[in-house]
Amino acid sequence: MTDSDTGTTPSAAAEGRPAAKLTLFTLTTMVVGSMVGAGVFSLPRRFAEETGVAGALISWVIAGIGMLMLAFVFQALAVRRPDLDAGVYAYAKAGFGEYLGFFSAFGYWASACVGNVTYWVLIMSTIGAIAPALGDGDTLLAVVLSSVGLWAFFLLIRRGVKEAAAINRVVTVAKVVPILVFILLSLFYFDPSVFAENFGGADYAGSLFHQVRGTMLVTVFVFLGVEGASVYSRHAKRREDVGRATVLGFLSVFAVFASVTIVSYGILPMSEIAELRQPSMAGVLQAAVGTWGKVFVSVGLIVSVLGAYLAWTLMAAEVLFVAAKDDDMPRFLGRATAADVPVPALLMTTALSQVVLVVTMFSDDAFNFALDLTSVLSLIPFFLAAAFAVKIAFGPGSAVERGPRRELVIALLATLYTAFLVYAAGLRFVLLSFILYAPATFLFVKARREQNRRLFSPAEAVICAVSIAGAVVGVIALAAGWIEL
Repeated sequence: MTDSDTGTTPSAAAEGRPAAKLTLFTLTTMVVGSMVGAGVFSLPRRFAEETGVAGALISWVIAGIGMLMLAFVFQALAVRRPDLDAGVYAYAKAGFGEYLGFFSAFGYWASACVGNVTYWVLIMSTIGAIAPALGDGDTLLAVVLSSVGLWAFFLLIRRGVKEAAAINRVVTVAKVVPILVFILLSLFYFDPSVFAENFGGADYAGSLFHQVRGTMLVTVFVFLGVEGASVYSRHAKRREDVGRATVLGFLSVFAVFASVTIVSYGILPMSEIAELRQPSMAGVLQAAVGTWGKVFVSVGLIVSVLGAYLAWTLMAAEVLFVAAKDDDMPRFLGRATAADVPVPALLMTTALSQVVLVVTMFSDDAFNFALDLTSVLSLIPFFLAAAFAVKIAFGPGSAVERGPRRELVIALLATLYTAFLVYAAGLRFVLLSFILYAPATFLFVKARREQNRRLFSPAEAVICAVSIAGAVVGVIALAAGWIEL
């Protein structure tokens, strides 16, 4: 547990020494480690299911600009509001009040928990290529084995944040190597004629706008983690390192993600890539170099996914912990050990991942379902953070001065981008996200009662009613078969 005045852990304070802080390199590896996970290994198939080369290029340009604007937003806010910790949640609260701040915290946390499920599904799907009982990662045996891994990581992280962060640094370096090898080998075996045939997209792809829209959620998913350094701002050695790590991490992975997608179109026809088993990167490399390519990528995937799972679990627990310390979550979530590990928050994080893992057994496509839901749940926190940056840049607030025009342009672009993503998600996932958001209000109510405060202001009551109505519509739509898991 970190003391809010001294910034030291209880054990460190007792010994009269400061707590260890995270350097720029460590913060950057946490950003890269958070983003480079399951998503990059699924990119070839996910894009080929929706678009050809032209649509993919446009998608990456839109996603690159949009996410870079978000990265700049987090960089600017880290400098202009150094008093705010656990960035995504804290920015929403500071800009729009406690209830929307609570929604941001819960949404970010829930997206991390659901995202963690994609990691285990993909691991089991990878092993399922040689062990059919695991299927595509959604069989009973796969869920049982995934559950064992999930709780094993709980015990590992419980030992301490510093130890887990050190493991993440090593894993980040190790997992980038097979991805870079994939890109280089794909370039070597690149067939220009196949690439040309894939340029406009297959017959099933539809219009160019439809193609681009269909890829938006997967680009959100692979870039989740761009805010990783801001979430861990309270552990940073120097505050300015938070923004630097965010931008450095983003630029590094953007080049990798776009390259993985585009070079795949030069190996196989789009329709064949769309039918590959996940992780589709393994299937693409197998087509280029043979079976050893598939094995090589599969091993790299397991290392990558385990590292990303570690980083995301840390960040999810951190958000719950800080929200509880700010009295926006029940007090029990604000408890931590002498090693600075928020165990109750970590336990709740693992428990939600376990629940979603069971739900995947009832989905037609467990991996894509979890991936898309993760992306949608993250949109409210991102949108509110960008809107807070707009609020700061437009004029003076209670704690900030008017920002430069450059910050306003960046914040507006980031806000428009996140709003477009909500539209691209479609009604199905918006309603499913309401089903998760609405029950979470019980946590907010519990926190308010612990403080003997009024439950809702008039504006908060309206927001609560809208979320409950959305959840009711979502449940009815599921029961009637209008939407599916």
